[in-house]
Amino acid sequence: HVQLVESGGGSVQAGGSLRLSCTASGNTLHSSCMAWFRQAPGKEREAVSAIDSDGTTSYADSVKGRFTISQDNANNAKVTVYLQMNSLKPEDTAIYYCAASTGRTPSWAWSDGRTYVFWGQGTQVTVS
Repeated sequence: HVQLVESGGGSVQAGGSLRLSCTASGNTLHSSCMAWFRQAPGKEREAVSAIDSDGTTSYADSVKGRFTISQDNANNAKVTVYLQMNSLKPEDTAIYYCAASTGRTPSWAWSDGRTYVFWGQGTQVTVS
């Protein structure tokens, strides 16, 4: 059984920083692509960033240079993915969701929500 649990959301002023964490249980996830998506009120869900099992990272243009994704997969029983968010802007306000695929993902597919099978419950980020 795979479970994704996010944490680290909150409220911050523009220009501030937050770090989101996603802990994923299930040893099959060590070969998965892990990603962060976000959805703002009244808007469609959008991909923010992803990291594949080989460490390859991808970012949306809107967050490049401000957000950094990383992962800790030293524990065989779980994978933890982080999203360090700096220089936050009001337009970054959204619910942020962690997602995981079931295996390696082609680089062109990282931003497609259909790539991911497992999803977390989401964590709210508010920038004012």
